[in-house]
Amino acid sequence: MNTNHFSVVHRLPQSYRWLSGFAGIKVEAISLPADEEDSNLVGLKLLSPEGDSARQVLQSLNLSLREIQVESNIVECEGELCLFVKRDDESATMCRLKNIGTAIAESVSVSAIYPF
Repeated sequence: MNTNHFSVVHRLPQSYRWLSGFAGIKVEAISLPADEEDSNLVGLKLLSPEGDSARQVLQSLNLSLREIQVESNIVECEGELCLFVKRDDESATMCRLKNIGTAIAESVSVSAIYPF
């Protein structure tokens, strides 16, 4: 059974990096992404489901990304499990997730909808 079929992820708005001494375990938000840093990370928060099901879905997404040689880690961020990938792998990650049936929630600017 495909556990990703009705999964929805949202890209966290901040940029992240591994907390010093805790690579792959803990992240910290950084104010501005440094283009020269290859250690910048993108976080993806699972919007559905929650609890143990969320862990299973994230593990499935993690394995799917590893199949295409994209390194990803499941890390707790702000009290919730999130999936982190290198910024350089963001496009490949989004393509893969869409291809396996995961919905990507996008932020929509209200001014773009109602310009007045």
